[in-house]
Amino acid sequence: MSTLRVTAEVLTVHEHPNADALELAQVGLYRAVVAKGAYRTGEAAVYIPEQSVLPAALIEELGLTGRLAGGNADRVKAVRLRGELSQGIVCRPKALDGVDLARAAADRTDFAELLGITKWVPPIPPTMSGEVEPAPDLLPWVDIENIQRYPDIFTPGEPVVLTEKLHGSACLLTYVAGQGRVYVSSKGFGAKSLALKEDPRNLYWRAIRAHGVAEAAARLAERLGARRVGIFGEVFGAGVQDLTYGADGRRDSLGYAVFDVSADVGGQVRWLDAVELLEGELPLVPSLFSGPYDIERVLSVATGRETVSGRGLHLREGVVIRPVAERYSPVTGGRAIAKAVSPAYLTRKGGTEFE
Repeated sequence: MSTLRVTAEVLTVHEHPNADALELAQVGLYRAVVAKGAYRTGEAAVYIPEQSVLPAALIEELGLTGRLAGGNADRVKAVRLRGELSQGIVCRPKALDGVDLARAAADRTDFAELLGITKWVPPIPPTMSGEVEPAPDLLPWVDIENIQRYPDIFTPGEPVVLTEKLHGSACLLTYVAGQGRVYVSSKGFGAKSLALKEDPRNLYWRAIRAHGVAEAAARLAERLGARRVGIFGEVFGAGVQDLTYGADGRRDSLGYAVFDVSADVGGQVRWLDAVELLEGELPLVPSLFSGPYDIERVLSVATGRETVSGRGLHLREGVVIRPVAERYSPVTGGRAIAKAVSPAYLTRKGGTEFE
C-alpha cells in the first residue's frame, strides 16, 4: 500500500467523452471526474487519493454523503462515472481558503492532518493475526507508490522488469544468522517492528513451514555472508482474498510466491534480485516483461488475466515495476520501485482488501 499524502496539484483538465456536465481533472496519470467548469488546466487544487478516510464534515462539504466506500461511507475508492474511471477526489476545501495552492503544490505541502484525513487500514482476520513480540532485527517491507501518481520514478527507455502483483497478504520473514532466529510478520505488524509468535494456525507461519522459506533464507545468508536475510512473499488463495489463483489458503494448497529479497551484509541493507538468488528454491511471482521502460506498455501489461495459476482464472491485480539495476529514486526518497494497478481490479465487485 502506498503512503498517504494529500497535496495540492496543478491540473490538466480534459473533456469527459460521455457527459456534457462533467470533465476529467488529471493528476500525474490519474484522472478524477469533476463538474464541468470547476477547474481549468494550469490551476491548482487539492487531490485526495484512494484509500483516504475523510471526516464527516468534509464529506458533507464536498456533497459526498452516502457516496463513498466502506461501512461508514467515508473511504475514497476508484469508481466509474459515466464510463470513465475516477481515481481520488479533486477539491478546494474551505479549510484551505486563502492558501496559495500553487505555492503549496510546488512545496509538496501535505494537508492530510489539517483536513483530518487518515489512511485506511484494512481489517486483520484472525488467521492473519496472533500473539506478537518485539522484533528489532526484522527487515521491514516498504510502501510502493503508484506509478500513475508519480510517473517520473523511471525514465523512458530505462531497463526495467515487470512482475505480476498478486492479491494476497504480504508475508515477511527475517533470518538472523549466528542466532539461527527466524522472525515472521505481516506488513502491518512488520511496520511496527513486531513479529508473530509461531502458531500452526497462523496463515504466514503455515506458508513459511510449507515451503521451507526459513531454510532457504539460512542457505542464502551463508552464501552471501549476511547477518540478516529478508524474504518477502505473498500468501494467497481462498480464504485470504477474493482473488485465489486456484489455491486455498485454508488448506495445505495455500499459495506462496516470493516478490523481493533483502540482505544485511557488512551492516548495509541491500535489495537483491529474487530470481537470481531463489529461482528453483522457492516459488516466485511471475515475471511478465523485461525491457525499456514505457508507461503505455506498463499500463497495458497491468491489465488482463492472472498468470499464477497458468489458467487465467480471473483478472490480474496489476504489476510491480523495478529497474534492472537497483537504485535510489529522488521521487520516492528511497527505492526506485512502483506499482501499476488494473482498472478492472479497482472497480471489481465484492473485492476484499485484508492486510
